[in-house]
Amino acid sequence: MNLQSSAPLKPTNENLSQAIFTVNRHAKTATNPKFLYKLKKAAIEKMIKEGKAVKLGLHFSENPKWSQQQSDVLVKCGNYSFHIPPSKQDFGELPHLGKLDYSSRNPKCRMPLHQAKQLLQFYTGIKDETPSSKHRNPRKQNKPVFKKLGESFF
Repeated sequence: MNLQSSAPLKPTNENLSQAIFTVNRHAKTATNPKFLYKLKKAAIEKMIKEGKAVKLGLHFSENPKWSQQQSDVLVKCGNYSFHIPPSKQDFGELPHLGKLDYSSRNPKCRMPLHQAKQLLQFYTGIKDETPSSKHRNPRKQNKPVFKKLGESFF
């Protein structure tokens, strides 16, 4: 795969899996990860509907939010495994696999975040709602008003 070209990647199973991996890795350290996680979840759900990914079972979550115990759905996409939040149906249909298995790791990949986002946005049809810093309206700055010596400020 040639990552240096500016041509968009084809949405193959391998490319989509690598793009989800890249987006997921960046979302863990992003200041506003909401859109990245939304993109990841939408891409995985579409891959499951198309038969490109399979739900394997439920894992106990490593960092439960407000409860002592929380489960996530383990999904296999090509050579990569991901976790997504479960639906109510998942608890009845999927086996519970217990604790997270730390011996299995995803393969490393080098894909720029902008390329991964571009591929997943094309694949899912989701657009980024957050305005980029280039398109924001610059704030008008008020210039200081200087009064003559002895004049009141009011």
